[in-house]
Amino acid sequence: MKPLLISLKRREIIIHIITWMLLFTIPLLVNSYSAHPQIQHLPPPKDPFVPRIYPSAFDIIFNSLLVGCFYINALVLIPQFIYKKKYSGYILVQVAMLATITLVNYILFFSNPADPRPPFLVPAVPYILIIACSTTYKIVRDKLISDQLAKDKENESLKTELSLLRSQVSPHFMFNVLNNIVSMARLNSKDLEPTVIKLSSLMRYMLYDADEEKVELAKEIDYLQSYIDLQRHRYEDTVSINVSVKAVNDKLKIEPMLLIPFVENAFKHGTGLMANAEIDIVLLLDKNDLHFHVMNRYDPRSLEVKDKASGIGLANVQRRLNLLYENDYNLQINNEGCWFKVLLTIKLAA
Repeated sequence: MKPLLISLKRREIIIHIITWMLLFTIPLLVNSYSAHPQIQHLPPPKDPFVPRIYPSAFDIIFNSLLVGCFYINALVLIPQFIYKKKYSGYILVQVAMLATITLVNYILFFSNPADPRPPFLVPAVPYILIIACSTTYKIVRDKLISDQLAKDKENESLKTELSLLRSQVSPHFMFNVLNNIVSMARLNSKDLEPTVIKLSSLMRYMLYDADEEKVELAKEIDYLQSYIDLQRHRYEDTVSINVSVKAVNDKLKIEPMLLIPFVENAFKHGTGLMANAEIDIVLLLDKNDLHFHVMNRYDPRSLEVKDKASGIGLANVQRRLNLLYENDYNLQINNEGCWFKVLLTIKLAA
C-alpha cells in the first residue's frame, strides 16, 4: 500500500510541475511569436513596451508568488479556516496576502525602472483566479480521497460480512451431513464407507475452494450433486428425489456454497413423517443466466421446528445475493398448496 501511495504522490508532483510550466510559458511563447518581425513580415518595432521573448525578473518573482499563494491557500488556509468554518479569518488572511503581493510589485517596479513593463499595481484579477483554482483543486481532491476511503471501507465491511455469512453456512451443512452418517452407522448401512469418502471430498471443497471469491460453476454443481447423493443414501426410497442439471459453460463462475442452502432447506422441511415426500431440483443455463429451481412437498398443518438453526441458510443466502449480485438476480420464495418453491435466476460472469 505504501509504495502505491508514494507512486501516486510522485505522479501528482509531476503533473503539478508540468501544469505550472505550461501555464507560465505559453503566454511568453505567444508574445514572442507576435513580436517576431520575420513571422509578421513587419520591420522591427521600436516601442520599448513590446513583449520580450524571455521572462523578466518581474515575471519570475510574480509567478512564483502566485504559485506560493496557490499552495498556501490549498494546504494551509482551507484546512485551517474553511473546513473549520472560520470564514472571517480566511478573508483577513487573503486580504493580507493580496496586500503583500501588491507591496512586492511596487518594490520591484521602483527598484528596476529599466524594466519596460509596469507591474499589476493591484493584481486582484490574477490573484483571485489563482485562489479560485486553488480552492477548487483542494475541495475536489479531498472529496475524491474521501469517497475512495469510504468505498474502501465499505468493501472491507462487505468482505468481512461475506466471510461471516460463509462461516455460518459451513457448520450448518456439516450438522446435516453428520446426522446422515450417524443414521447410516446405526443401520449398519453398506453405503457408510462411500458416504464418508464423499464427505471427505465435500470437506476438501469447503476448506479450499470455498475460500475463493468465485469458483467455477461446474465445481459448485459437483458439490450439489455430492450432497444430493448423500441424501439419497440416507432416505433411499422414502423420498422421491428428482434432479435435472443442464449446464455446459465451464467458464462461468459463481460465489461458492451459494446454492446449497436451498437444497438443505428442501431436505430439512420436505422429509420426515409425511406421505408422498418429494423434492424436485432443476438447474439449467441459458447463456449467462443460471436458473435454479428447488421445490419440496410439505405439510401446511405441521408447525414442527426442525432445529434452532432453521432458517439460517436461507437468510444468509438472501443477504449474500444482495451483496454480490445486486440487480443481477431474481429470487422468488413462495408456498403454493403443499409445495414450497424457490425460483432463483442469476446473471453470471466468466
